[in-house]
Amino acid sequence: MTPPQQPPLPPPSTVTQHSSTSDSASTSSATPSDMWNYLWIPFLVSLCKEVSSGKTSSEPTILLPSDSDSRLSSTFPTPESKLNFRPIIGILSHPGDGASGRLNNATNASYIAASYVKFVESAGARVIPLIYNEPPEILQSKLNLVNGVLFTGGWAKNGLYFEVVEGIFKQVLKKNDAGDHFPLLAICLGFELLTMIVSKNNKILEEFSASDQASTIQFMKNIDIEGTVFQRFPAELLAKLSTDRLVMQNHKYGISPETFQENKNLSDFFKILTTSTDEDNKVYVSTAQSQRYPVIAVQWHPEKNAFEWGLSKIPHSDEAVQVTQHVANFFVSEARKSLNRPPVRKVLDNLIYNYSPTFCGKAGKGYDEVYIFTENLARI
Repeated sequence: MTPPQQPPLPPPSTVTQHSSTSDSASTSSATPSDMWNYLWIPFLVSLCKEVSSGKTSSEPTILLPSDSDSRLSSTFPTPESKLNFRPIIGILSHPGDGASGRLNNATNASYIAASYVKFVESAGARVIPLIYNEPPEILQSKLNLVNGVLFTGGWAKNGLYFEVVEGIFKQVLKKNDAGDHFPLLAICLGFELLTMIVSKNNKILEEFSASDQASTIQFMKNIDIEGTVFQRFPAELLAKLSTDRLVMQNHKYGISPETFQENKNLSDFFKILTTSTDEDNKVYVSTAQSQRYPVIAVQWHPEKNAFEWGLSKIPHSDEAVQVTQHVANFFVSEARKSLNRPPVRKVLDNLIYNYSPTFCGKAGKGYDEVYIFTENLARI
């Protein structure tokens, strides 16, 4: 506020010498300007003292560059040259349009739910779609551009899709055997397909009632989570996984711990980390991780908690969203260990950003957004 302009002060003699007559005259003739004069002078004097002191009691401390540079330099970690801080994840598309033909009923259509893309991006990676039915040489070229692979949920368990999943899985093992740390995350259907492939038994899966169901996960007795997908989970969140329904299940098939352990191929390749219980109180394996390779298989859907809203039972609590983030962070941190450094231009030409997602959430079921592929737009 700008104070009103002050009138000049009267000479000292006028202020100090008064008669009784002049006193009464002065009092009766006082104006608002005279009042402002006496109110603002003390205020301005006080303000000048406060400014000259350099700060007030409530003034925050601000570090200037000269003061803070030395502190900042000690808190920023030096990047490890062997890590890849621009990781690329390949997500395999699934047959159909993700909406029972409502969006696209072309026989060659395939899709990737946008929630898987967001899941990967939330942890600091980009996505290249691996379109399952494109020419094998193009699919192979795209596989050479990525630092890890994600198998999504779905229903296809035979035909070309199964063959492509099996082929990519063998490539993942081959890359790791050759010295490139190349992770694979298999979700729901992906879990089931790996179970079939590793066990060498396409009929090993059992029926379970776990459609649209939020559940707990129970850790195996004396399990060591170091080096597993759960290693970065805070202790409190780990405990809540066993008591609160923080993970989303949406499957009709799975495998019991007994069947899993009885199959030597499965028990040699994987270790069971967690189990869950379906609506009929039947127990199935819900998380498994390879004992030798960076291969993680989850029967549940870590991507849905934060990025899907169509199913009524998806948990969206703070803890549930933390589950999504921790799984994504672990998977992408594994991809950063990959030695693959593909050409930048080829990566840009094949990123999922070259495609546009379709919003399908108004149906109130299924996915909120999907990427649909009916032709090859890559420029390998």
